[in-house]
Amino acid sequence: MSSKRVLVTGSSRGIGRRIALHLAKEGWSVATHYSKSETECRSLVEELGASASGMYKADMADPSQMAPLFESALADGEIHAVVNNAGVYAQQSFVNASDDGFLDDYRRLMAVNLESPVRLMRAATKHFATQGGGKIVNIASRVGFKGEADASIYAASKAALINFVRSLAVELAPQKIGIFGIAPGWVDTAMLRDGMDERLASIIATLPLGRMAVDVDCAAATAFLLSDGAAYLSGITIDINGASYFH
Repeated sequence: MSSKRVLVTGSSRGIGRRIALHLAKEGWSVATHYSKSETECRSLVEELGASASGMYKADMADPSQMAPLFESALADGEIHAVVNNAGVYAQQSFVNASDDGFLDDYRRLMAVNLESPVRLMRAATKHFATQGGGKIVNIASRVGFKGEADASIYAASKAALINFVRSLAVELAPQKIGIFGIAPGWVDTAMLRDGMDERLASIIATLPLGRMAVDVDCAAATAFLLSDGAAYLSGITIDINGASYFH
């Protein structure tokens, strides 16, 4: 088993699963996490083989579970990096949504996309400060920079996460703790393609590279940020959007 160990949240499927597998190929031992998809997470552990290093359950909608999640993973071995991947998306009209529906979405998206990652970062960085450093990568979104109609809560949660990256990078640099983000745009996943046939052509027309991102694009950028090749970087969020948006 590698001496480098990373905890990847939301690693049972989608981008998180690809990040876990890619990091394993890069020599990391991977501590996996799931909220509900236990069967899929067990499948990932089997695929990781000797690179698997623990499987942990925690509900990202309950931020109070984040410190115990980190402590449980840490009890099974040193942790050198965290990838805050787990997230949720919801559309809602800011004006026309019902008050109860809006508040339900607000609480859920802010808990999963912002408060839980922040609490996990606090637990991790407290430990990293005592062990001589560590790295964290937060999976944000293009809409954290650009905004998106009918998704204001999601966009706001990702924008806040991006600014935690910037501020914490400055604050924690003396402790040799690197904080990063990636900001994917359209990513070609099975979930995205479901029911999207009519929109695919118009979406791809907005992408100068002529295709949507795939999960390995996100995984490769994450692996770079966790590598020694990014030793002098911190506070940056890498855009993965096919040259479709700059800021």
